[in-house]
Amino acid sequence: MSILVCGSMAYDNIMVFNGRFKNHILPEQIHILNVSFLVPELRRDFGGCAGNIAYNLRLLGSEALIVATVGDDAGDYRQRLDALGLNQEYVRHVAGTFTAQAFITTDADDNQITAFHPGAMLFSYQNDIRAGGRAQLAIVAPDGREGMLRHVEGLAEIAVPFMFDPGQALPILSSDELLHCLDLARYCTVNDYEGRLMCDKTGQSIESLAARVEALIVTLGSEGSRIYAGGECIEVPTVPPAALVDPTGCGDAYRAGLLHGIEQGWDWLSCGRLASVMGALKISHRGGQNHCPGRAEIGAVFQSAFGENPWVG
Repeated sequence: MSILVCGSMAYDNIMVFNGRFKNHILPEQIHILNVSFLVPELRRDFGGCAGNIAYNLRLLGSEALIVATVGDDAGDYRQRLDALGLNQEYVRHVAGTFTAQAFITTDADDNQITAFHPGAMLFSYQNDIRAGGRAQLAIVAPDGREGMLRHVEGLAEIAVPFMFDPGQALPILSSDELLHCLDLARYCTVNDYEGRLMCDKTGQSIESLAARVEALIVTLGSEGSRIYAGGECIEVPTVPPAALVDPTGCGDAYRAGLLHGIEQGWDWLSCGRLASVMGALKISHRGGQNHCPGRAEIGAVFQSAFGENPWVG
């Protein structure tokens, strides 16, 4: 089975400022802010929701088909996809643009200032999702607004069940658009903050929103996650990580675990447990795609946390 992964591909530029922002930003002078930070540490990672989710699906042994747009500077990313054996059939080059990029500066207190350039992501609507009809499962992750809406409509048209993951796009989607996407989706996943925002925007409770899909998954950070399905609320605990290094991409790793479990026909508790395992493995590494456990290691972590291996027996 192939899984269509619709969303952004991006470069994450991570800079570390060894001081504290609060010592350089004067509240009484905020109206004429003009400040510069020396950042001796700089790291560039491969990222974006589609790239991260597809990477984790590959670790799990699932076939991912990325549906995304990239710019003139995507050569390094394309070489990486080739090296990983990830299909690029639906990765469209938009001439005259940059690949989406995040510029993140972190200070000594772990505060962050982020600038995001969408670049080619704004042209995601140029991809016709209906061309991926051979897939049996999909996810619509954060991307350009028009692209997300078109992908939702296209997947519904070709009857491919999909997971709706509004994420960072929640502020730019209207209440009616959110409800329409939910009604066309089979599954939806958000973090706790996004779930609250979706409730506020639509004027509905989380239970009412869950009733529109087969399953609504809400991640709660260190408190685990909840899966609303079949009129029940399934509590899924976190898996203790080897180290707490970097949360970047943990949500994408979690979503890959869900998608793999759905693909395998597992029950929701097992899907959620695998998702938690993937999040725990990711958080102990920097960046969204620098962890590299094989299925044997993933299964061993699952066994240690839950007393069983999902691929055995």
